[in-house]
Amino acid sequence: MSSIITTCTGVILAGGENIRMPVLKAFIKVNGERIIERNLKIMKKLFKEVFIITNQPEMYAYLSVSLIGDVYNKRGPMTGILSALLNSSHNWVFISACDMPFINEHLITYMATKRGNYDAVAPKFKGTTEPLFAFYSKRLVPSMEKTVVAGTTGARDFLNRKKVKYIYTDEIKNINAGMKSFINLNTSEDIKLYVHHKGIPTK
Repeated sequence: MSSIITTCTGVILAGGENIRMPVLKAFIKVNGERIIERNLKIMKKLFKEVFIITNQPEMYAYLSVSLIGDVYNKRGPMTGILSALLNSSHNWVFISACDMPFINEHLITYMATKRGNYDAVAPKFKGTTEPLFAFYSKRLVPSMEKTVVAGTTGARDFLNRKKVKYIYTDEIKNINAGMKSFINLNTSEDIKLYVHHKGIPTK
């Protein structure tokens, strides 16, 4: 059973432009429930402080959760991550994207135990880091802010230069079979594959 993760804020990034989808990705229904609503339930179970980073607050007001806009007018998820760190009451934030319909609370809890004296905790598989299902420390704020202001918003490249605790495939699969937490719905084809296909994951 997962328990409240102290000294950390749970954050959902809902600031994408959504240009490849006919609807807001966060509002796609999976197993009869909007992604944003399912993920908020998990976040509230794990963290005492939870908020959404969005520049469209009118779309999410019905959720009765704190809504925070980007602190800089710069495209890219790292602007959202920085906004989360600057507004968090805690030293750490856990970030997830709004288009991930199958995030796993046990994997989040496991990753939380690996924070230690690192700058971040992030999954790494097939040689690629997943920056939008990761923990970030406030000690990253100065360098991240400089990077965002300079217009360099690639989160993976940024993490490559930091002290990161990586969580690898074998660890992930032991907790989250099929590594379903990292599925995201970026295109209409993704919806057909993961939402309308009868083999869709349910947990």
